[in-house]
Amino acid sequence: MEITRRQFVVGCSTAIAAMAGGRLGGLAFAEPGDIQRDIMVVVFLRGGCDGLGIVSPLDDANFQAARNTITFPSTGTGAGLELGQMGTVPFWLHPKAAAFKELFDSQDLAFIHASGLTNGTRSHFDAMDFMERGTPDNKSTSTGWLTRHMAATSPDGVVPVMSTGSALPASLLGSPNAVTISNVQRYAMQGYGTYGAQQQAALNEIYTKTGSMLDAPATRLLSSIAAVKARNPANPYVPITTYPAGGLSDSLKAIAQMIKLDVGLQVATLDFGGWDTHESQVPILGNQLDVLTRSLHAFYNDLVDYHSKLTIVVMSEFGRRLKANRSAGTDHGHGNLAMVLGGNVNGGRIFGRWPGLAHADLDHNVDLAITTDYRTILSEIVVRRLRNNRLGLVFPQISQYQPLGLVRGTDMAIDWSSGFRSYLPMARR
Repeated sequence: MEITRRQFVVGCSTAIAAMAGGRLGGLAFAEPGDIQRDIMVVVFLRGGCDGLGIVSPLDDANFQAARNTITFPSTGTGAGLELGQMGTVPFWLHPKAAAFKELFDSQDLAFIHASGLTNGTRSHFDAMDFMERGTPDNKSTSTGWLTRHMAATSPDGVVPVMSTGSALPASLLGSPNAVTISNVQRYAMQGYGTYGAQQQAALNEIYTKTGSMLDAPATRLLSSIAAVKARNPANPYVPITTYPAGGLSDSLKAIAQMIKLDVGLQVATLDFGGWDTHESQVPILGNQLDVLTRSLHAFYNDLVDYHSKLTIVVMSEFGRRLKANRSAGTDHGHGNLAMVLGGNVNGGRIFGRWPGLAHADLDHNVDLAITTDYRTILSEIVVRRLRNNRLGLVFPQISQYQPLGLVRGTDMAIDWSSGFRSYLPMARR
């Protein structure tokens, strides 16, 4: 197929815009990827999932009084799954999350209750922004927490960071290393016939000679495409386990494939939306949990050979209010549930401190209070599993390292200096 001048200009402009918009520079290359590095997968449940409805204190009189119309029973038909106690309070797992019960019982999965963003905003966008930038009191921070983590670790893979969304999340804001990949087979210049290959060859020619500021990111992006293509078989990915159908599974399969291709992947992010249950919470939450838990269970089984280096974090921007609303749903709340899954997780436990659900114990008398800052959870994983002691850079607003014992690993002397001022022009130092 012959490329017209107009097709060439449009195609190249699109590719360049994508590179600039995604901040796809700074990739370093190693052959093969460093198999010794741990991998962290961050799953963000967009919409504010109801942690109280997933792991519930069913024997609590305050809980029953507030939610008896939207919760599940502890015995009989549709009963919850017993998890044990958090302190002296017993908890049950939602019956639609049975796939998580298996992982909990095998001590690969841990829950952290009454955790989350200490900033009390109930705005989805503000809460997500605060959490993903890693600075809960500052939305002006110009980089995401994962971007700063990677800046401190000198990534050495072909594709060290990926997101499966159409755009990078705020946690990767400003990343010079991240790419977006939703389908590994299609990670290439797009076009009919040989147009994609011709476009890639033309861009290679252009960006090795111009001296443009885009030379480095363009060259690195094109190199990553070539490297992935060289490793990737032409046939579709065949996992070793069966995933449920759906977009979440497709995203997880893309991550699993990239891990197995040994391209040096260290961090992957994906989103799963639909958790804003203002009405009809019972069927919606049940369906969401069924998809989430079965998909993650399949993903974990698919990566059985990587359990020792894999840590999966599941988080959401905030929880839901204790009391059910008049539409059989729940409104935006505060304290929530986080989950950590992996071969080095001290699973089979519910971590944190339970604040109670009595009126005086609630945040502003309506919400589950937060007793564990979400950054406490992430900091422990960053230090013990990802071997990064630069917490002053990753989370510039915290000054204490207080591991919960979530994961196995060796602690390090923490460096509280912010460093890399170019990465943190607006953050507190």
